[in-house]
Amino acid sequence: MTAFAESLFVAAGVPADDARVVSRHLVDANLCGHDSHGVMRVPQYLQFLNEGKYRANVPLDVLNETPAVVAADANWGLGQVQAHRLLAKLAGKAETLGVASGTLRNSGHVGRLGEYAETVAAKGLALIAAVNSHGAGRRVAPPGGREGRISTNPICMGVPTATDPVVLDFGTSVAAEGKVRVHFQKNEPAPAGWLIDAEGQPTTNPAVLYQDPRGTILPFGGSQAYKGFGLGLLLDLLAGGLSGGACSNPGAPLAGIGNTLVFVVLNPALFGGAEHFLNATTGLTTYVRDCPRADGVDRITLPGDPERDTKRTRLATGITIPDGTWQLLVKEAGRLAVPVPA
Repeated sequence: MTAFAESLFVAAGVPADDARVVSRHLVDANLCGHDSHGVMRVPQYLQFLNEGKYRANVPLDVLNETPAVVAADANWGLGQVQAHRLLAKLAGKAETLGVASGTLRNSGHVGRLGEYAETVAAKGLALIAAVNSHGAGRRVAPPGGREGRISTNPICMGVPTATDPVVLDFGTSVAAEGKVRVHFQKNEPAPAGWLIDAEGQPTTNPAVLYQDPRGTILPFGGSQAYKGFGLGLLLDLLAGGLSGGACSNPGAPLAGIGNTLVFVVLNPALFGGAEHFLNATTGLTTYVRDCPRADGVDRITLPGDPERDTKRTRLATGITIPDGTWQLLVKEAGRLAVPVPA
């Protein structure tokens, strides 16, 4: 699947190294169980490249740089490529200074944030990350509202331990828009509690996000949804405001194409010390895993465990791709004269 996706991007004019970065990222999202951020995005990216909304082989332009800050413009390049370029700059700064922060605007969809946390955790660094949809994608209504006002605005935090890192990565809505799209493409209902229709009433019809009259995704938090909406609002303000891009606003189209982004990279070695940090994080995660379990519970899982478990399974058994997604991939292969794997 990685080779097939890579060949599609190369045929669309993406340099081979960049095509490899994006393809590996998308397939890894599938392997980790996040199909909403996986190869279902390939036809979308190819469409944006064909329409000129995304640009292949563009530089990461640094707008402002200090010893601890990088503010960059992605020039509507492929998001995974530009986000990894920014992250590499910040990791180098954090190793020297202890902390570094960077922003990205005019970026294509950056994909699963957890991958960036995993990347720096392998270097002993911690990450705090947030994105918005560059003013668009307003599919989340405030509690009591009937119209979307902010995008799903995920947050990611990753912390290394002596074993596996703890990586928390979730949207501030009940579900990512891409997860609703998976149900829409499969022509199956979304889970109860995800969506409301244009009248503010609960629905399981995923089409309400894509057909008029539009509904919205609920903020996470259930009866305390103000917590999910409040967190999503603050992330929107920080990502759009700090990056020089856009916060959610009525002038942007509903259908988003990319992200603004904030990364904060921390080097534990220059705070309380790397050895102390790993002892502390490993001690706490071990303590949590050793919690007495309720009847029927096999083990306590921490953030990042489900992704690693799913990845081990899917590396052995393969990735299941919905027929609708596969047909879109086959269509793009025909357009780009790329052989379709048997």
